[in-house]
This record gives sequence, structure tokens and C-alpha cells, in this order.
Amino acid sequence: MASSSSLTPPPVPIELHVRNREKLLSSIRHHLSHSSRPLHGFVLLQGGDEQNRYDTDHVDVFRQESYFAYLFGVKEPGFYGAIDIATGKSILFSPRLPAEYAVWLGEIKPLSYFKERYMVSLACYTDEITKVLQDESQASGKPLLFLLHGLNTDSDNFSKPADFQGIDNFDTDLTTLHPILTECRVIKSDLELALIQFANDISSEAHVEVMRKARAGMYEYQLESIFLHHTYMYGGCRHCSYTCICATGGNSAVLHYGHAAAPNDRTLEDGDLALLDMGAEYNFYGSDITCSYPVNGKFTSDQSLIYNAVLDAHNAVISTLKPGVSWVDMHKLAEKVILESLKREGILDGNVDDMMVERLGAVFMPHGLGHLLGIDTHDPGGYLKGPERIKEPGLKSLRTTREMQEGMVITVEPGCYFIDALLVPAMGSPNTTKFFNHAAVGRFKGFGGVRIESDVLITANGCKNMTKVPREVGEIEAVMAGAPWPLDRAS
Repeated sequence: MASSSSLTPPPVPIELHVRNREKLLSSIRHHLSHSSRPLHGFVLLQGGDEQNRYDTDHVDVFRQESYFAYLFGVKEPGFYGAIDIATGKSILFSPRLPAEYAVWLGEIKPLSYFKERYMVSLACYTDEITKVLQDESQASGKPLLFLLHGLNTDSDNFSKPADFQGIDNFDTDLTTLHPILTECRVIKSDLELALIQFANDISSEAHVEVMRKARAGMYEYQLESIFLHHTYMYGGCRHCSYTCICATGGNSAVLHYGHAAAPNDRTLEDGDLALLDMGAEYNFYGSDITCSYPVNGKFTSDQSLIYNAVLDAHNAVISTLKPGVSWVDMHKLAEKVILESLKREGILDGNVDDMMVERLGAVFMPHGLGHLLGIDTHDPGGYLKGPERIKEPGLKSLRTTREMQEGMVITVEPGCYFIDALLVPAMGSPNTTKFFNHAAVGRFKGFGGVRIESDVLITANGCKNMTKVPREVGEIEAVMAGAPWPLDRAS
């Protein structure tokens, strides 16, 4: 079946980033006013730099640092950006390129190009930062720089505050900016949502393409290749949101399969279940979609049993999501639905509420239910304010414990896995062994796992699923047998 696409990459309005700067400016002015601090100083961010592969001259494809991308939309490396809190002026600082750049890497753009292209008030060179900011400052004494420094609670890494020759001529604030700018990123604008929707659309289409072409005898990396080709060929997506997980058979129980030591290289076998977690990135904004299905196109009874348990959890959460709902409660809802399904099918025995108390859900779903999504796959802001991380199994893996707000985009990705490293201790524990039908669980040794993941926008009264892939068993089997997608319900 020949590949094709009904999609065209949409234009990207730079106004998106102008509005993001305006949003930050309003938020930081509000914070300073309420703190009885003067409304002056500069927000200063340092963009990303190109990285060489170790000690070689091989340069990896550059992708902009995410906070800088959010505010300025700049695709080139080596830039700085400033926002004057007093006047609202935005200033870009471009590296001063050597003449030989024009020979090897193309035209050297004038400063006027960057001023117009990125809709800033002023464009200068990076070796002029000190002079320009001092000239623009309206405060007496040393100008104040609000620098980005704060913890990413997913990676436990700290953002890098801007640094440049001459920074000693300024006062610096390392605490104010990070929480304010991160909170700005949590709620998406309509322009941001349009890009996230396109990333979802092209990724959904690519997932369907993979679904149609998957066959026993292929390698996992061939499924990855089909996805990457489709999103780049038809969506202009040079970057993926994260490393593709193309797990089949027992590999589907490895939560972050696909890394260098497990590089999507197994041969697909007839009867395997595939778990494919892949999402494209379009103009910085990402998607994160997981589909699970049998590589031969037909679910066995056991595959259908586990799949529908996860699908019921996925659908229960999406039907409940709305502003004010606790993400912790949504995680527990997903766990409970899965445990109820496993009990109904004779895999577990006993009272589901007692299972919840013993945290049995974490044996089958050790990861969190989902995460904020935007410019980063794991978008920041999960633990910016409010409740701390919960220490209990499963719940400790939650990337946020916040209540939902209109404008958030969050993934809903329940799963059910048969992981020996978790099952064996639980089945041997005096607190939990009574819940297991040991013979029935043994039937699933080597089964792997199922995950179903959609990207969801929280709306005023509920939510919208931005992901458009076959989910019901009948839909998947029909598409894998050659039916169009979306299905023609009239036929």
C-alpha cells in the first residue's frame, strides 16, 4: 500500500512567541507589583549552542533550548534574548559570524533579518549585550537581570542561567523568573494548541501507516523508520519528541525500551503484541502517542482481555477529566479500572479496594498516568507549586499531582504490564499473594504489556482528545486488514 497524507504542514505565526513574551511580561510585572518591587530590569535568556559529537567535528542537528524557543521562536544556535520589564521591548542578540561562514554554511543574515523574522524591538550582536542593556536601562545603579535558574522535576537537572562577558556589571536575580516562566508554559494559547494538534494529526496518521504495514518477520526498527519517514516526508517534522519505543513481544514490558542498549532491533514474530510509543515534533511543539496491537492483525483472547482493560481505564479517565479534577484521583481511577478487569477475568481475586490499599495497581502499572505536554514531551510545571511527590509505589512516579486547569495539555497513558521484577515479589509477599490467581498469571509470562496513550486538552467543561488513531479492537483489526481510517461507518 503506497504512503500518502491528507495533511499539509501549517504556517507557523511568529505572533505565537510574541504573545508568549507578552504573557510572561504581564505575569512578572504582576509578581513584582505584589511583592512591592520596582518594575524594572531585564529578563535575559541564553539560547542553546550547537554540540559536537565528543571530540569530532561532527555537529549534531541543533534543536533550540525550550524556554528560549517558547519566548523567541529562534531556530538558530548561539543567540541571547532579553525583555525589558519597564518598556516591554524585546531584544535579540545574534552571534557575530566569521566571513567564512558564508562559504561553508550559507548567507550571513543581517541583524534586520532577525528583527523582522522574530518580531523583536531590537536586534544586536552578542558581543554588545553589556552596552545595549546598560543603554536601555532606566534604573539608577547596576541594571538588574532576571536569569533562568530552577529545577526540572522530571530530569532533576537545573536550567542554565545566561552567562556572558560583562555580566559582573549587572545585579542578578536567580529565583524569580523560573517559576513564573514555567507556569506560563503550563497553559497553552490557541496558537500553541494549533501546532500541538498538527503534531498529533501527523503522528496519528503515521501510527496508522505503521499499523497497516507491520508484519511478522520485520524488525522493530523498520516500524520506527516508517513512522519517522511519514512525519518528516508529509509533516516537515525533522525532530521527534523523544526516542521512539518500538517494543514487541516481551520487550513491550520494558517501559522505556528503544534506548542504545535495546535499540528496537528484535524481529517481529507471529502472535506478538506490539507497543509503539512515538510522537513527532512540529516547530518545537510535540506529541506523545502510544498504540498497542498484535503484529498479525488479530487479537487473541488474552491480548484482547488486557487491551480492553487498559482501554477501559483510558476511556474512564478521559470521560472524567475537567478543570478542578485531581490528577492523583485520575491515576487511582485508572488503576482501579484495570484491577477490576483483571479480577473479572480471573487473574486476580479478592476485594479491589483492599488491592488499592496494598498498592497492587503499581505492580501492573508502575509508571504515572501521564504528564504535561508542550514544547517538551515532559513539559515542566508538574511540581511547581502545591502538593509534593507522593512516596507510595506507582504514585511516586506521577509527573504531576496538580488539579487540572483549562488550557493544560496532558497525556493519558494507562498501561498493564507483566514484569517479572515486580510480579515475583508481589506474588511472594504475605500482604499481596492472596490477590493473585497464580496459574492465571503464569499464563501471561512473556506476554509483555499494553499501553494506550492519547494527548488531551483540558477544556472549560471537560476535555478534548487531540489524538486520532484506532482504539477499539474492531477498529484496529479493520484498519490492519486494509480498511480506511477513519472507518466508513455507513458501509
